[in-house]
Amino acid sequence: MSSFEWNKIIASVLTAMIVAMVSGILASQLVRPKHLEHPIYVPPGAEAGAAPAAAAASGQAAAGPEPIAQYMAKADPKHGEQVAKVCLQCHTFAKGEANKIGPNLWDVMEENIASVPGYQFSPALLADKDKKWDPDELNIWLFKPQEFAKGTKMTFPGLPKVQDRADVIDYLESLK
Repeated sequence: MSSFEWNKIIASVLTAMIVAMVSGILASQLVRPKHLEHPIYVPPGAEAGAAPAAAAASGQAAAGPEPIAQYMAKADPKHGEQVAKVCLQCHTFAKGEANKIGPNLWDVMEENIASVPGYQFSPALLADKDKKWDPDELNIWLFKPQEFAKGTKMTFPGLPKVQDRADVIDYLESLK
C-alpha cells in the first residue's frame, strides 16, 4: 500500500474523531440537565445511609438500631408480611419450600443462627452459630445485615424504620 493510501486512512480516522468530539461539545451545549433538589425515588434502605452521614458530619458516633421491645407491642404481622415481600427475591417463607439465594425462613425464630439444613452459610454468619435468632438479634440483622455479620453474602441494605423491622419480626414469629 502506498503512502498516499495510508495518508487517506489516517486522515479519515482523524476526521471521524474530530467530528465525534465536536458533536459531543455541541450536544452538551444544547442539552443541559437540571439536577433535582430531592431524589424522586429512594431505594429501600438508602434513607438509612443519610442518617449516619449526618451524624458523622456533626461529630456524633453512628448509633445502632433502636431497641425493638416497645415496637413489638404494636407490631402487625400482616404489615410485616407486606414489608417482607422485598425478601422474596432471595428467601422463601412457607414450610418445606426450597432454599433460594438465601435460606428458607419458615420457623426461623429461636433457632440457632446459620442452622437452616441444606444451606451453605457465609463464614460471617457461621461465627455466630451458637446464638439464637430472637427479636433483638433480628432487629440488629434487619437494620444493617453487613454490620451484624461483616462479610455476609446478603447484600440487602436493611430496613431503616424500626416499626417495619418489628412488623417483619412479628411476621417471622407467626411462621410456625
